[in-house]
Amino acid sequence: MDLELDGSAALVLASSSGLGFASAEALAREGADVAICGRDEDRLAEARDDLAGVGDGDVLAVQADITVADDVERLVDEPVETFGGLDHLVTSAGGPPSGPFLDTDDEDWQSAYDLLVMSVVRATREAYPHLSDGGGSIVNITSRSVQEVIDGLVLSNSVRRAVIGLMKTQAREFAPEVRVNAVLPGAHETSRIEELIEQSVDRGEFDSYEEGRADWSEGVPLERVGDPAELGEAVAYLCSERASYITGAAIPIDGGSLRS
Repeated sequence: MDLELDGSAALVLASSSGLGFASAEALAREGADVAICGRDEDRLAEARDDLAGVGDGDVLAVQADITVADDVERLVDEPVETFGGLDHLVTSAGGPPSGPFLDTDDEDWQSAYDLLVMSVVRATREAYPHLSDGGGSIVNITSRSVQEVIDGLVLSNSVRRAVIGLMKTQAREFAPEVRVNAVLPGAHETSRIEELIEQSVDRGEFDSYEEGRADWSEGVPLERVGDPAELGEAVAYLCSERASYITGAAIPIDGGSLRS
């Protein structure tokens, strides 16, 4: 299916690796100009090189920290200047530290809020005037934990839910010019999960990487973890006019894991 994204411009937050990178790659493959960002200069440069030539569009890499307000402003300004506008915003962020409620302090809560919520608030505020010029889209990458809590992830379980409330509100306020949706990923085989599995193998918890991956697949009706590209393709679809009647939706991409 041609998503007809050729010539459009997209900004993807936290996209030097993981699900953010997979989303940027899917958009680039569809012909969009794509701006990516990350804090680590070397990883960001590697991601830019990996995306170069994936599609017919241009790739812009912007070193930025999405928890810093000035960085977010610059992060929007640079692709607008380079590409001549902005059509799509994809928000993403790494997960906050794991742990139970009694092991978290005020600083942990504030840091999680800045990372997961204020990054979306600031990026949307800066991007909206450009998105609304000719119609645009916003997709928030969150987590299945906004719908069903995950043990040991009190910060993610609690704070990410604010993004869904924000998305639902914006979908009504921004309509019909800008569509706003969210995706709720379950476990995907990103470099982070690969690292966690390899560490488990090193500790002797599993005999092989394949055994560790199978453990992550436990309880998933499709009996496997996701490929990041599958999440990226869903994000690209939601950005496209093929999804022109979808807004305010929170869509699980989790192999059927959610029961609610």
